[in-house]
Amino acid sequence: MADRGVDLAALPKEVREHLAELELELSEGDITQKGYEKKRVKLLAPFVPQTQNVDVSIQLTPGLSSDPTSTPNAVPVAAPRQHRAHRSGGTRDDRYRSDIHTEAVQAALARHKEAKMALPMPTKRRSAFVQSPAENCTPPDTSSASEDEGSLRRRQAAISAMLAQNLQSPEYWINRSVQGSSTSSSASSTLSHGDGKTHNHSQGQTNVLADVSHSSNMNSRVSTKIQQLLNTLKRPKRPPLCEFFLDDSEEIVEVPQPDPNTPRPEGRQIIPVKGEPLGVVSNWPPALQAALARWGATQAKSPALTALDITGKPLYTLTYGKLWSRSLKLAYTLLNKLGTKNEPVLKPGDRVALVYPNSDPGMFWVAFYGCLLAEVIPVPIEVPLSRKDAGSQQIGFLLGSCGVGLALTSEVCLKGLPKTQNGEIMQFKGWPRLKWVVTDTKYLTKPSKDWQPHIPTANTDTAYIEVSAGSTLLFCTTVSKCLSCICVRTARVALVKCRDLHWAMLAHRDQKDTNLSSLRMLIVADGANPWSVSSCDAFLNVFQSHGLKPEMICPCASSPEAMTVAIRRPGTQSAPLPARAILSMAGLSHGVIRVNTEDKNSALTVQDVGHVMPGALMCIVKPDGLPMLCKTDEIGEIVLNSRAGGTMYYGLPGVTKSTFELIPVNSGGTPIGDVPFTRTGLLGFVGPGSLVFVVGKIEGLLSVSGRRHNADDLVATALAVEPVKTVYRGRIAVFSVTVFYDERIVIVAEQRPDANEEDSFQWMSRVLQAIDGIHQVGLYCLALVPANTLPKTPLGGIHLSETKHHFLEGSLHPCNVLMCPHTCVTNLPKPRQKQTVGPASIMVGNLVAGKRIAQASGRDLRLIDDQEQSKKVNLSSSVLQHQFLSEALQWRAQTDPDHVLYMLLNAKGVAVSTATCSQLHKRAEKITAALLERGGINTGDNVVLLYPPGIDLIASFYGCLYAGCIPVTVRPPHPQNLAATLPTVRMIIDVSKASCILTTQTLMKILRSKEAAASVNVKTWPNIIDTDDLPKKRPSHIYKPPTAEMLAYLDFSVSTTGMLTGVKISHSAVNALCRSIKLQCELYSSRQIAICMDPYCGLGFVLWCMSSVYSGHQSILIPPMELETSLPLWLSTLSQYKIRDTFCSYSVMELCTKGLGTQTEARGVNLSCVRSCVVIAEERPRLALTQSFSKLFKDLGLSPRAVSTAFGARVNLAICLQGTAGPDPSTVYVDMKSLRHDRVRLVERGAPQSLPLTESGTILPGVRVIIVNPETRGPLGDSHLGEIWVSSPHNASGYYTIYGEESLQADHFNTRLSFGDTETLWARTGYLGFVTRTELLDASGDRHNALFVVGSLDETLELRGLRYHPIDIETSVSRAHRSIAESAVFTWTNLLVVVVELSGSEQEALDLVPLVTNVVLKEHHLIVGVVVIVDPGVIPINSRGEKQRMHLRDSFLADQLDPIYVAYNM
Repeated sequence: MADRGVDLAALPKEVREHLAELELELSEGDITQKGYEKKRVKLLAPFVPQTQNVDVSIQLTPGLSSDPTSTPNAVPVAAPRQHRAHRSGGTRDDRYRSDIHTEAVQAALARHKEAKMALPMPTKRRSAFVQSPAENCTPPDTSSASEDEGSLRRRQAAISAMLAQNLQSPEYWINRSVQGSSTSSSASSTLSHGDGKTHNHSQGQTNVLADVSHSSNMNSRVSTKIQQLLNTLKRPKRPPLCEFFLDDSEEIVEVPQPDPNTPRPEGRQIIPVKGEPLGVVSNWPPALQAALARWGATQAKSPALTALDITGKPLYTLTYGKLWSRSLKLAYTLLNKLGTKNEPVLKPGDRVALVYPNSDPGMFWVAFYGCLLAEVIPVPIEVPLSRKDAGSQQIGFLLGSCGVGLALTSEVCLKGLPKTQNGEIMQFKGWPRLKWVVTDTKYLTKPSKDWQPHIPTANTDTAYIEVSAGSTLLFCTTVSKCLSCICVRTARVALVKCRDLHWAMLAHRDQKDTNLSSLRMLIVADGANPWSVSSCDAFLNVFQSHGLKPEMICPCASSPEAMTVAIRRPGTQSAPLPARAILSMAGLSHGVIRVNTEDKNSALTVQDVGHVMPGALMCIVKPDGLPMLCKTDEIGEIVLNSRAGGTMYYGLPGVTKSTFELIPVNSGGTPIGDVPFTRTGLLGFVGPGSLVFVVGKIEGLLSVSGRRHNADDLVATALAVEPVKTVYRGRIAVFSVTVFYDERIVIVAEQRPDANEEDSFQWMSRVLQAIDGIHQVGLYCLALVPANTLPKTPLGGIHLSETKHHFLEGSLHPCNVLMCPHTCVTNLPKPRQKQTVGPASIMVGNLVAGKRIAQASGRDLRLIDDQEQSKKVNLSSSVLQHQFLSEALQWRAQTDPDHVLYMLLNAKGVAVSTATCSQLHKRAEKITAALLERGGINTGDNVVLLYPPGIDLIASFYGCLYAGCIPVTVRPPHPQNLAATLPTVRMIIDVSKASCILTTQTLMKILRSKEAAASVNVKTWPNIIDTDDLPKKRPSHIYKPPTAEMLAYLDFSVSTTGMLTGVKISHSAVNALCRSIKLQCELYSSRQIAICMDPYCGLGFVLWCMSSVYSGHQSILIPPMELETSLPLWLSTLSQYKIRDTFCSYSVMELCTKGLGTQTEARGVNLSCVRSCVVIAEERPRLALTQSFSKLFKDLGLSPRAVSTAFGARVNLAICLQGTAGPDPSTVYVDMKSLRHDRVRLVERGAPQSLPLTESGTILPGVRVIIVNPETRGPLGDSHLGEIWVSSPHNASGYYTIYGEESLQADHFNTRLSFGDTETLWARTGYLGFVTRTELLDASGDRHNALFVVGSLDETLELRGLRYHPIDIETSVSRAHRSIAESAVFTWTNLLVVVVELSGSEQEALDLVPLVTNVVLKEHHLIVGVVVIVDPGVIPINSRGEKQRMHLRDSFLADQLDPIYVAYNM
């Protein structure tokens, strides 16, 4: 504890007061226990006695214990942590074993306090990810059974006892991130800075707005799991603001200030270390070829190589004489027998690939020395096993860059290579075309007597090119005979790896008579791995009684660039044992050397690797930035100057210069000399006596938040979490990915086929806790993949870069994923603290800043009336004389009875029905008669119109107007899906209190069918009138409303928030709206327009039923359902009838874009006639879709200027509509960061965080809009985002209400500004937008004011104090992976939930979880709480193509989605 040895009474008064405040905060729950302990330690740190650890020379302990009381099976002390060997691939096994490390994991897990909460386990559909049977899988590694049963039971029992207390206690590792940064999650931030609910300015409309969906069951399984997730994200009530990161307009994340308690190097600058001088021998061979020639002549019968089979018996012995003669034959064959004398295949300096298996070293030796004698450069590579092997592809790239065209191999190896059906060797992916040459002796030619190879003297020419592709994979049956070979052949020197030591200990169970007393050196090739201490100690403990001497173990350090860096020489029996360093892992993470004297759980014990090689010069430099010399207590990269190392990277001069020609500099930046050094890629330091210590490798470093962690350390910690029956021990990959300005750690492991979901999840949870407790770093993602699916290197190890590539592109196909962004993402911007500013202050601020009030208007109707008066237009002969649409139809039936108003097309493009003015009028009269005769209705009664899209719907509408009834159009139920669609029909009928239903005979049968009775009560339908059989008599009179303010019809629709809203539209509003559309689009009797959209609500209903009657133009009606049968129908109609103006919905445009393409070219479609193609919607314009549509059909003559959008809302069905006289729609780019703060900042195209927005169309004549603050109701400037308010003659009269809800009507339809123009009555659209003045000119010559719609106010997400629009997040999510068909987002209890439709295989479902989390975090600075993967078509969409996100939320919480996978990010 921090107060150990501290007298609290002797502390200063202010310190004791701070301690008392901490105690009070802890008791009140304002701070967590972890935060309390952290602050208490910080307060008491200056008063705790400190030990200065500057020079490591006094911090070393004896390497091996000689305590006679130790038990024979005890493993000598080998503490864990921080090694740097990274690409060990399949060799990761008991190199990571350490009893002390296991104890450290137990202690770390035990520190987690007990909490009464459970982590939400992911939900997975049972049909997904069926594992293959265990007998059909080849386990990549069986080393989990390699431990002795005693140690396995000890480790398992110890950690199991700890986990019994803490299995459901994630509070520690979650709270750590919360305390470290108060902004660690979007969820946690909203707990203090907002209610997290979507803003709904129409709450309380219980009588007016009926929720379509029933309330969700809050006790469902999903709700329980979300509550569990929220419990893990609890945070202190008042987090200190200094822990927040600031967010401004220039940068997103501010770099945190360095911690003053961070350990720093304090020693002196290191001095380069020299190896022993090399002796000069006069008769030593000048080159390797000369040495072979000498030994081949003088010691021809001496064995050079003996190869053994898997049983340990000699296969063959290659003498120096045979090696020389065979190499000579191969050299002669290569130079003289391949090709002709004038055109040889090879010439000196060419590169040749050597492809030989590991089991045939003799043939490889002959090929290698043969190439040297022929003066060609050998390139040894591994035998390719498959065409798509990841390692083979990279080797192919290397062969191509080296210009290799010839490959040498053995006859046996050539037969084993993959071949095509023709028997030819398969062309491996990425490989150049090779000519294969067999080098068996029988195919070689004896050289002529006058031919002698050229043996050069020692020079700097390239001898061979080495490919570094992972570690060698040895088999247990081979290694088990190694001990007997040492014993039988009395070997003096053995070269092994740590894995070999492990297998040898297993083989010792069957061979008790092993004698290793002949060994002079046991060279451990990977002794630089810090975890080699455990392997060496365990091996010595077993075989010391069999003649192995401790001083014979000689670890060494090497790298591909510098080759052998250092090696420990064998000691004498009387010499003291080598020393070891016990280092603090916390210090190592900061790059400094500190001795761990207290907490052995966070210590790393490393052994030396001897002294630097003779004739070499070594120093330690900083791994980053300038190669500055390190201090004596600082960890750095080992650089070496030696003649016995690599010289260059082939074909990479830039990297060669920075690696092989390094000049270290001192602290002043001055080079220490002109001698070039080579980077080894090893991290370490120089200890006492110039001993070299290695603590890891550069390639294994993971730099997270300024601290360095090693991949193999994390693997060792994960493997120490028992039981490891879920994953294969040797098949774990650790890497980092860049997410939100920092590196995040990802662990991927192969799961055993017999592991179940619960065991896997529990093991993953334990690993998270253990790594956080020991390394103080959070994991971003932990994924388990099926067995044998990780990419492999040619030698069988894990291909790390390919694994990372598959993870980032979404092709890893995991079977279990656990994302923990809340734990490790601690650099999020500070949540916004909203400040209340009055409307008057806002207006004054706009005036001071020179910003005008954001308002715009269409053409003035009074000015248009004056112009018509001045032109002496005869109003008595025009439609303007009629106040009511019913009168207009009667007038047209009298003046122009044969003029065709409507034409209905079927899927074949044939007109199945037409309606002239007279026919429509007469059919309306018949329906009126039927209503009066059969319906028994009264004036003002509501009548439901239940028709498919067609002329019957139009005639019924006017029949109701003739009868004085109020028509209510309702979409008919789907015959194949009555259970889902019929309840909505019933709800509208009930809410509207309809007196009768007008419909067709087919639909009437459906309403009364048994199938309908299963969903609704069919006995309580209102009177149903079949209009297929109408009376022939006419009504006695046609109703005329006494005033134009009387109600004309009710417009019911389901909003995107899932609310059923009905608005009242008066006759004057209908007349004004039709007139505005006529003026805007210049519609006359001679015009034809095509309409392809649903006619049941909004502007679509107005265009379908009313506009033609008012303007007199002909409307060609195309029901959207017909496009499902014939996709080209709409576009073919435009071409056939040469339509100038057409209206459609987004769903129609999307259907044509995705399903049609350019198929219409063959049909002779020409769209050059289209002047205006308007998309009708109540949402932000879908710019990507409209641009795709324009580009796709550009070759068919469609002008990009023709495509535009319209905008309307519930309170005003048509606010904007692109006409013919106005300027082209404008597109601007706004800064998304500013938009989240309700500010509008225009940026250039391509700017970071820019969002393209297009104008929603020109504002209709007679319409005024203003941008208003939805909270203060004051006007805003043109640089602010606010609610769009509208004032026009065709505003809706109000919500339809049974009992009257005047307050709501006044709030939405008759509201006034709180400041400024307080006299005008406005209607609130419920949509956010802004107005900006463009450089274009309108019809009057003034600069055009463009209205831009951003999104619905009800759907905005209030997260972290900022305002997010779902469409922006969904756009980012849809780009994350090719298999994402559609997505939708919503919030629930302060969590962001993302629902994704998977269009591909269910195997790809879990690939989407990290990708979705990454893209939302990167582009929107939000942490996704829940990711739901569902089938295509699950996200509900209304008739206008708009997503029903609230319906989706209710279905998710009620467990009705049947998801493929649900991931709860922690």
